[in-house]
Amino acid sequence: MRRLIIAAALCMPLATLAQSTPAEYLKLFDSNGDGKVSEAEYVAYMSQGFYRMDTNHDGVLESSELPGGRGKPITLKEFQDNLCRQFHQLDRHHHGYLNAQELTAPPQG
Repeated sequence: MRRLIIAAALCMPLATLAQSTPAEYLKLFDSNGDGKVSEAEYVAYMSQGFYRMDTNHDGVLESSELPGGRGKPITLKEFQDNLCRQFHQLDRHHHGYLNAQELTAPPQG
């Protein structure tokens, strides 16, 4: 769970969300323009934060690369696995994609 929170904190551009409508925010993720966000699109967009944080480009966020310079290292695979779990928590209608309301809703439990 802690890693899921780290994943969200590293990647969710809150300033962008605060200044955008849900539809505008969805467009940031929706790489094929179909009006919905697939799991692959979600993971790809949210992984950008990992790549920015991974300053030595070794596929692992070491403690020194994490916010505050503390925490347990996390691999890209672990990070993306967390994103997949987060996607499925957000997909409240269980239709395999996120609409604008699901994308901008806080994760459940």
